[in-house]
Amino acid sequence: IIGMFFQDGLTGSAWGDWSNYTASPLRAFENELGVQAPVGFWDPVGLAADGNLDNFKRRREIEIKHGRISMLATMGYITPELTGKWPGYLSPSFGIKFADIPNGLAAVSKIPVVGWAQIVIYAGCCEASGWNDRGTEPGDFLWKPPLLATDDAELKKKRLSAELANGRLAMMAIIGMFFQDGLTGSAWGDWANYTDSPLRAFEGELGVQAPVGFFDPVGFTKDGNEAAFKRRREVEIKHGRVSMLATMGYITPEITGKFPGFLSPLNNLKFEDVPNGLAALKVVPSGGWAQILAYCFLCELEGFDPKDREPGNLGFRPPFLYTEDPALRSRRLAAELANGRLAMMAIIGMFFQDGLTGSAWGDWANYTDSPLRAFENELGVQAPVGFFDPLNLSSDGNVEEFKRRREVEIKHGRISMLATMGYITPEITGKFPGYLSPSNDLAFNDIPNGLAAVSKIPQAGLLQIVAYAAYCEISGINNRGEAPGDFGWKVLTSADPEERKKKLAAEIANGRLAMMAIIGMFFQDGLTGSAWGDWANYTQSPLRAFENELGVQPPVGFWDPLGLADDGNTEVFLRRRETELKHGRISMLATMG
Repeated sequence: IIGMFFQDGLTGSAWGDWSNYTASPLRAFENELGVQAPVGFWDPVGLAADGNLDNFKRRREIEIKHGRISMLATMGYITPELTGKWPGYLSPSFGIKFADIPNGLAAVSKIPVVGWAQIVIYAGCCEASGWNDRGTEPGDFLWKPPLLATDDAELKKKRLSAELANGRLAMMAIIGMFFQDGLTGSAWGDWANYTDSPLRAFEGELGVQAPVGFFDPVGFTKDGNEAAFKRRREVEIKHGRVSMLATMGYITPEITGKFPGFLSPLNNLKFEDVPNGLAALKVVPSGGWAQILAYCFLCELEGFDPKDREPGNLGFRPPFLYTEDPALRSRRLAAELANGRLAMMAIIGMFFQDGLTGSAWGDWANYTDSPLRAFENELGVQAPVGFFDPLNLSSDGNVEEFKRRREVEIKHGRISMLATMGYITPEITGKFPGYLSPSNDLAFNDIPNGLAAVSKIPQAGLLQIVAYAAYCEISGINNRGEAPGDFGWKVLTSADPEERKKKLAAEIANGRLAMMAIIGMFFQDGLTGSAWGDWANYTQSPLRAFENELGVQPPVGFWDPLGLADDGNTEVFLRRRETELKHGRISMLATMG
């Protein structure tokens, strides 16, 4: 019945062939001009869904006007390229010839003010003349263009449809021309010819290399500002040179060794005492830092030149590299840029690896002193996962924090192993004979297994459990060894270090498994009333309270995706069933009606 209401509201009938519903508001304009295969009547936004004829005609009028203007504009772009421009003067008073007006958007800045006034007046005249002298159809201004106007109704409809289609095409075309003209300086042609486009202002500069070509994904240079480009190129060259020196400064001491003698006799500091990489920062004395800063300042002053010069050209002619040959010079400067870019990436990678591992390169297996590897040999590191710390809780290498977390993990694991066995054992071996609480006449057999037992234990029993847990906590405060979880109790230990390590690792692994197991048992027990077994046996679970009620049919079975009945409340279920039956009976009557 819902489907019938919907189709009836849309089409005026609840069923039947869509092609018969010509009176539906959705089909009000399907026979208008402009409905063409293969799209048909295309109104994805639903502007015409209300069937309002006045609104449709207004929009059609706007569409025709925009289409006609776009066709004229498109031809205005194309014609001067094919036929050339008028001879003589556009404006004798301003000395502007037709040939002086560029094609496309660039013409906007060349037209004199009087020309703009004429354009605006002509547009206003066209608008005003169309207010009264018009027919009844949108776009009909009673003008009969020769070779196009006809009295044949079918041919007239065909030509008017062609006008609409061409206008739509022209609206897309002129927008594309504007866009390409704005970007390249011309509305068409081979991109390689548009050397004057701001987008190509720097494509012939150094550093443009295959296969990437001119790479500016953020568009810093798209404004064609030469001063800004030169400033950025100067910065790039400087960073590249510094990075090349820094990269070599990392590599060279590893290959050639360090200088003999003292770096600072005053501080009794030898060159070999200074470690390679980031670790050197804390060893360099303050006098050394002062020398480094003074040298950097000198380099900056030497390169400061307010005169216009080539980026990076500080007048230094390095032997074996400088040349007067323009082609070779361009090649070597391009190589400097490329190597500088590579060095910037390299030094950042070295800093990153050095900060993480203590060295800028080498086999990861050798970096045993890295904070990232501080706990890789601890218990619990097992194949195939290895050291598993996805949240990087131990990435700071803090031993105290690691031991505290390991202590917590072992405790939780031991409790979970006891709890898991506490679930399983009574199911296999049965329960103790006799009474759990004679004063409450409560036998062991009266206590159900699992979460249901919580409600059966008397208050005194809960107090005993809490007191025992407190005793275990207090007794472990002082009686303990060095390792986490070591309380001096020897139950499965071994004098053989390897065997002992194997057993302790097994305890951690079993504890982890038990933590997952007990959570799963709690979850299943809470849902079904038992921690394991065949779902078909749990007929007492609240989730199954209504599975035998009317309406439970294959293949879906009892279907309650929102869980409305999972509380097992019979009164609420009966109320909803009453509502469902009433709605169903009314809908059956309505459908038959």
